[in-house]
Amino acid sequence: MTREYREGAYLISTDRARLDVGAIHRFLAGSYWAKGIPLEVVRRSVENSLCFGLYAGAEQVGFARVVTDYATFAWLSDVFIAEPHRGRGLSKWLMECVRGHPGLQGIRRWTLVTADAHGLYGKSGFAPLKAPERWMEIYDPDMYLK
Repeated sequence: MTREYREGAYLISTDRARLDVGAIHRFLAGSYWAKGIPLEVVRRSVENSLCFGLYAGAEQVGFARVVTDYATFAWLSDVFIAEPHRGRGLSKWLMECVRGHPGLQGIRRWTLVTADAHGLYGKSGFAPLKAPERWMEIYDPDMYLK
């Protein structure tokens, strides 16, 4: 079920049909965490995630996606606000909408990875891993540059 949230001139929607995948790709391909990501990979990630688009009129100005089983685990990823719209509290509002989504209530473990937004995510309840020694990963930071 699609959810929409309004605040002033902005709208957050989970309607996948509204997403501007080209705009999402342009932002992510230039980001530090997904540099060079191919458009087809962005398309697949959008198709297989719960996505939150942030809009000013018809223009997409922000995004967040959640990879989840809707029962036990949620991974927050690819969160961004376009530069001209930063400093207006939109990232905080976006996080409130993500964390408050009815389909994501009762999730036991939420995760995310960030290099520079610990303060923002801390306000939404995120904290450093309690037992990082238990976590393992396979990580190829140059995957999209090959």
